[in-house]
Amino acid sequence: MSTLTIYNDTDQTIDWQSDNANEIIAQLADIGVRFERWQANQVLGDDPDAETVIKAYQHAIDKLVADEGYQSWDVASIRPNNPQKETMRRKFLDEHTHGEDEVRFFVEGSGLFCLHLQGKVYQVLCEKEDLISVPAGTRHWFDMGSEPLFTAIRIFNNPQGWVAQFTGDDIAKNYPLMDSCFL
Repeated sequence: MSTLTIYNDTDQTIDWQSDNANEIIAQLADIGVRFERWQANQVLGDDPDAETVIKAYQHAIDKLVADEGYQSWDVASIRPNNPQKETMRRKFLDEHTHGEDEVRFFVEGSGLFCLHLQGKVYQVLCEKEDLISVPAGTRHWFDMGSEPLFTAIRIFNNPQGWVAQFTGDDIAKNYPLMDSCFL
């Protein structure tokens, strides 16, 4: 179940929490973050390939591209048996920004986006059928958990894809990771 927890960024107290999709959408819209639920237009089956995933959600991708002008998309997937899982996890755990929106749609599995803005930390547990768009320049980090399992459509403004600028702030170390707060 998708969940949003909002913390104070100075003392880590919880200011607000909900697993109600409409409440999550409203809270995130207030800070300029797009959060939607998408439905496939065909059955995906077990372990679909990238082409099948894109085809199942092309209708939603096309609408998003028309609304926002994104230029490219792909499918990323990681499983618990990936020998690089810990290295990949650590890559995203430090606070960073991007010069473009970071848009992810979870086809399966889950991931924890943590956004740091306006004196708050917004922890968004994204699960199957969730789309999140973190605006360019937003300080954030991402946790896929110690046993990652997800397939996501990544949507980009920049044809080169994901480029991070790390802030050097160690704030991410002060907040729960995915394993400790949602499993």
